Amino acid sequence: MSAHSPWDESYRGTPPPWDIGRPQPALVDVPFSGRVLDAGCGTGEHTLLAAERGADALGVDVSPRAIEQARAKAQERGATVRFEVWDALRLAKLRETFDVALDSGLYHVFPDVDTRRMYAAQLADVVRDGGTLYLMCFSPLTAGDWGPQRIEETELREVFRERWTIDSLSASRFELNPGVPVDHAEAWLLSATRR
Repeated sequence: MSAHSPWDESYRGTPPPWDIGRPQPALVDVPFSGRVLDAGCGTGEHTLLAAERGADALGVDVSPRAIEQARAKAQERGATVRFEVWDALRLAKLRETFDVALDSGLYHVFPDVDTRRMYAAQLADVVRDGGTLYLMCFSPLTAGDWGPQRIEETELREVFRERWTIDSLSASRFELNPGVPVDHAEAWLLSATRR
């Protein structure tokens, strides 16, 4: 893995809008259990939550600086958890299988639907048959054109119809730190079972 990522700058100084210092409220009730992968974990709040609930949790992020901060949090909290610098478009190269995968705001940063489809395939490669994916991404109801892609419901249904059964797809919201035009972003929350 590269020693530097363009995302590193986001984790220098003031926390970025998405790093609210706690799990996203919409994801607090996710039933984390077994082996859990947090893809695009940032500074690790969801990975740490999964570990607190007894899961064998791995958080991966392309930003070495985010992973460094996540490891520091784990040490401060005495948490047994793993964090690795890793590209989410290469998840299969982890050579690990998970019961649950979580994506809190990664899917929508990929630049085009072909890349997002490749990422969905990588998730399917590492989640066991019958395992679950929980994914949150911006929806078109988020005002303005700042930040990441707005993802249409039709795209999620099309991309996740291969190798997944969508159990639910509902409106949700991301809480955000000050500094962006809104205090929250409208989102989709998808739950899907690997088949």
